[in-house]
Amino acid sequence: METDQPAERIFVAIGTDLNDGFATLEWVLKKWNSHPIKIVILFSDNYICRDYVFTPIGKIPASSVREEKLKVLEKSEEAKSDKILSKYIAFCGKVKAEGLRIDRYEEPIHKVVLGLITSLPITKLVMAFSLLRPLSWKSRTAMNASFYLQSKKPNFCELFVIFNGKLVYLKEETNEGFIEDDQGVIVARIKERPSFKGWIGKFFPENANGKNHCESPSSSSASNGGTPDQWEKYGEEIENYFNELSSSIANEGNSEEANDTSISISPELNMAENMAAAEKIEILEIKIRDTRESIQSNKEEARANAEKCAKAKWAIGLCTARANDLEARIHEEIAKRMDLQKDLDSTKEELFEIQSEVEEKRNKLNPILELQRELSNKLQLSTLAKSRVESQLEKAVRNRAEMVQEIEELRRQRDVLQRRIEFCKEKDAIGMANRLNDLCFDYRKFTAAEIRAATDDFSECLRLKSAADWTNVYRGRVNRTTVAIKLSNSDAALSQDTFLEKVKLLGHIRHPHILGMIGFCTEPKCIVFEYMHNGCLRDILFSNHRGRNHGLNWHARIRVAAEVCMGLSFLHKAKPKPLVHGNLNPSKILLDRNNVARIHGFKPCPCNDASRMRADIRAFGTLLLQLLTGRNWARVGEEAIMVDGASLTEALDKMAGPWPLDLAMELGGIASCCLAIDESLDKEFSSTSLMRRIERVRENADELLANGECLLAADGDSSTEVSVESNVPSVFYCPIYQDIMKNPRIAADGFSYELEAIEEWLRTGHDTSPMTNLRLKHKQLTPNHTLRSLIQDWHNKRSIPY
Repeated sequence: METDQPAERIFVAIGTDLNDGFATLEWVLKKWNSHPIKIVILFSDNYICRDYVFTPIGKIPASSVREEKLKVLEKSEEAKSDKILSKYIAFCGKVKAEGLRIDRYEEPIHKVVLGLITSLPITKLVMAFSLLRPLSWKSRTAMNASFYLQSKKPNFCELFVIFNGKLVYLKEETNEGFIEDDQGVIVARIKERPSFKGWIGKFFPENANGKNHCESPSSSSASNGGTPDQWEKYGEEIENYFNELSSSIANEGNSEEANDTSISISPELNMAENMAAAEKIEILEIKIRDTRESIQSNKEEARANAEKCAKAKWAIGLCTARANDLEARIHEEIAKRMDLQKDLDSTKEELFEIQSEVEEKRNKLNPILELQRELSNKLQLSTLAKSRVESQLEKAVRNRAEMVQEIEELRRQRDVLQRRIEFCKEKDAIGMANRLNDLCFDYRKFTAAEIRAATDDFSECLRLKSAADWTNVYRGRVNRTTVAIKLSNSDAALSQDTFLEKVKLLGHIRHPHILGMIGFCTEPKCIVFEYMHNGCLRDILFSNHRGRNHGLNWHARIRVAAEVCMGLSFLHKAKPKPLVHGNLNPSKILLDRNNVARIHGFKPCPCNDASRMRADIRAFGTLLLQLLTGRNWARVGEEAIMVDGASLTEALDKMAGPWPLDLAMELGGIASCCLAIDESLDKEFSSTSLMRRIERVRENADELLANGECLLAADGDSSTEVSVESNVPSVFYCPIYQDIMKNPRIAADGFSYELEAIEEWLRTGHDTSPMTNLRLKHKQLTPNHTLRSLIQDWHNKRSIPY
């Protein structure tokens, strides 16, 4: 059967500071939480003096106050103390606790506690550090009391000092004492106060061992500055003066403590307002007597202060003179040190010169020795080099023969790849044309909500620029496809019928080199076109950063000219009546990812006669000049440049690479014919004959490039790098998204699509091919690993993350 362990008594000495008292009790509860304990609270209230009391009008002797009033004050203080003590006991909670009041009166608290340790007796004492400094709040007094208790307590008592809820450790060293908490942080430090006599010994070292003779300040004021004999005489007197100052400062601190105590008691006396008139007069008389005594003491204090001031001036003057003397000695010592430093520097310079001479002679000897070693090494290596060179020569002959064979093989592969690229481009263009023909008249009417969602409510971030000018065209996304949405100009104020006629006309036009319309919206009035990723030709030709953006080489420019001519010829041969562009210029020609040109921006005109068609041909001639020169030409001097071959060579755009001069001259001749066309001259010259001539130039350019007789651009030219980047194989693009595929899948029609795109196409209910518009035999998708590997290799060669 278990028996209860006897509860151990823990004595906790705390004061009226509730926060510090609660922190100390909390530490005790945590320290002995696993042991049965009983807490005895040694409570120390405010300092009580039996000789006098403090009132709002000053300090009054206790004998001059009636006993009833004294009892009222004592009861008020006891009520406050009882209230604080009850809070401490309640804070202990379930742990047994009792209070024990400490009446200390004038005796210091640490001496009272030391007596309680012996009388009770106390084996475990927990003391709040703030209890040792309740009035002065000076850490030096509290630390002295702590060390006093530590040294004087009996051995059976275990002392714990708590500071801000943490246990601190009392340590003493040779000349200082300090208190640390459990983490090693110094809470307080006390040093032994140095004696002024020692300070005087340091300040007057030559008089430290001599005897000091005291004289009054008046006798020393006659001498100016002072001599070593005077400092020897006045050393002891200055030390006495320093001790007097220290004692006066301590007395002033005690007076401040008394004033603080009076302030703390005064509110209790204000409660006795029903005092009799005779008592008030008696108190006032006492106050008047105290005031007179205070005035008399103030006068005496003023006289004492005047004497202190005179003595302070005397001490300051003596110390100043000594400081000046020491400063002069310091300057003299510095001068001597500077002279020694100069001598040292000169000695170092001489030593450095000697070392330099030795090093110079050593450097002269080293080349001779090095030359000797080199000659011997060369003699040994010459025989080895001869045999090595002979073997390398034989190897070089063999490598040359192999390289010639590799060059031939690479040329053959280049021709094959070039033909495959051209075939893919033609296949892409033919496929696009077939899709457009199959979708003839099949365009969609979009709602206003769809248009705003596609353009993010016509966000300025999606608004397109041309030559740094804002346009009324926005880039958007419709069914995960990038489109260009052109708003109708509000200034034109097109009627609804006119707008619908324009939409109907654009819907009837389908050609690989004319921008196709996808749909329209009536409110707001806008037309949805295919999006051309490489922008307009004007930005490419006339931009200040062509080499960094989309520079076109000479072969690409010839191909663009041929494609524009094909589109213009298609318009001029339209049925039932021809169409004219009316404003053909580089800004009306857009390029897709493969730099395939498409014409846009033509306006329906009821009067499309031959003169307007000739105007289109003249505009095409100007376009040829701009493709050749890369400049926005004025009409003056154009024909002269075309005639003079040297001028044409100088005017050719260097960003296009080295132009074949015969092809450039032929294009220049075509441009001259276009610019010189007139109603009365060469009526047979039309867009059809013009297309035949341009097509011949294109075929010649393709032949030159296939045979390797001409390069696209010089090595290192930035336009070559951009052209290579832009010539992405068309088979890499998804026919639906028009983006490079990451996960190509083969459908039943034999074409490869991006997995996400073809799945969405089938999920939305389509059962036909996106390319041929024919019904699919099945909906199974097969991974195209070969195409995916080619795309990955293409990315890796260009260091593009895949």
